[in-house]
Amino acid sequence: MLSRLRTGYVWFRAFRRTRPFWGGVWLVAGGWTVLKFSLSSLQLIVSTGFGGVAGYLVGGGMILCGLIPLALPAQRYTFGLIGVVLAVVSLVVSNLGGFLLGMALGILGGSMMVGWGARRPRGRPATVEVEV
Repeated sequence: MLSRLRTGYVWFRAFRRTRPFWGGVWLVAGGWTVLKFSLSSLQLIVSTGFGGVAGYLVGGGMILCGLIPLALPAQRYTFGLIGVVLAVVSLVVSNLGGFLLGMALGILGGSMMVGWGARRPRGRPATVEVEV
């Protein structure tokens, strides 16, 4: 039992270090917050049209933008920027972006994703080559 737990911890640690994990977590949390604050009855959503559906689309898009780079880390720039744009759009379409909390979490997560870089091995300083 303990060895399985240890193996799971080692796997999760390696997974977390090779992907923009915390950016994805914050972006998913922001999308969930936007989605949660835009929940309303189906009859109201159908009667209001795009204004009612926009909260669902933006919140769901933020969640997807947070999950996709966990599977494809090379796409972190694209989905980080799209996540930030959706977070800012949520200010307009979904109850002030989940009362500003969802928008702030989305901007934080998206910017963490864009700024994430893979860890370099220890002991090897980064070398800069200059052409003359």
